[in-house]
Amino acid sequence: MSIKKVGNQKSMLLKWLPDFMESAVFSMTKKSKPTTNHYAVQEQPPPADTSHIRRKFLDVRYAFQSPAQLLDIYLPDDGKGPFPVILALHGGAFMGCDKADMQVLPMLEGLKRGYAVVSANYRMSGEAKFPALVWDVKAVVRWIRANAEKYDFNPGRIAAWGGSAGAYLASMLGTSAAVPELQDLRMGNADQPANIQAVVSWFGPTNFLKMDEQLASVGLLAPEGLRHSEANSPESLLLGRKITSIPFRVRAANPETYVNPGTPPFFLQHGTKDGVVPCQQSIDFAAKLMGMLGEKKVRLELLEGAEHADPRFETLQNVSKVLEFLDEHLK
Repeated sequence: MSIKKVGNQKSMLLKWLPDFMESAVFSMTKKSKPTTNHYAVQEQPPPADTSHIRRKFLDVRYAFQSPAQLLDIYLPDDGKGPFPVILALHGGAFMGCDKADMQVLPMLEGLKRGYAVVSANYRMSGEAKFPALVWDVKAVVRWIRANAEKYDFNPGRIAAWGGSAGAYLASMLGTSAAVPELQDLRMGNADQPANIQAVVSWFGPTNFLKMDEQLASVGLLAPEGLRHSEANSPESLLLGRKITSIPFRVRAANPETYVNPGTPPFFLQHGTKDGVVPCQQSIDFAAKLMGMLGEKKVRLELLEGAEHADPRFETLQNVSKVLEFLDEHLK
């Protein structure tokens, strides 16, 4: 589970990180519930029904800075480990939704194929600014490895899978494992690495500053007051300032900034009619990944006519396709 170094990223981050590192640390003392009144999260999914899953451990704490730092563990009903792990990361515009809502259902299909599923919450933008949420999901990966024997996890076979903001976090796990400033080892299990072996990204943002421009180019730009470049956007709230005023900080928060030879295989899917996160985000990100890793390790599929969080992503046929990708790289 070695991690390859990422060139001169450390000096780059030392230049860009100080302001929002201070913001993240300061706001660790602020506790907040997920936002429910922002335009991006007015409709939140209901809880998933997991009553049929016999082997599960709910609300397990993986760190101690925030009440949000909890995870749920689901194990296959049959068979013995060690099980490869799907880390499920929920979306919600960096400010809403939950590890136990219906977004976890596609990932739970992995139980039937011998995967353990770990679904994690993380600090949201109302509580802590970037990079706190990235620190959190890396702490989850380290926790999984540290507790592999207890829960029958395979510590060398971990994939991250998420949609929207969850896809962003999965992508950050995939690309930035070797960046020390994007990991807080004080959160525990400092002896464990935070790299993963595969990423599944559904309609995730990867370059915040280009989103409005890309939406405009295909006639999908939101009305004023609902745009990514504005001060009340999910991305601006995550970074603590209007994103157009902090381009260096935005670049430090973009997953595509950290693509490197040690990046694991990626499967990206995006709808061509996504009016929230433009599909060009995944197209450009896939091109960067392919340029570094080669075409065999990167798969991009565009779902013609699909919108953001379209039900077509969660069909059994599509979920089976994702699980086949994970089988290829984790089994």
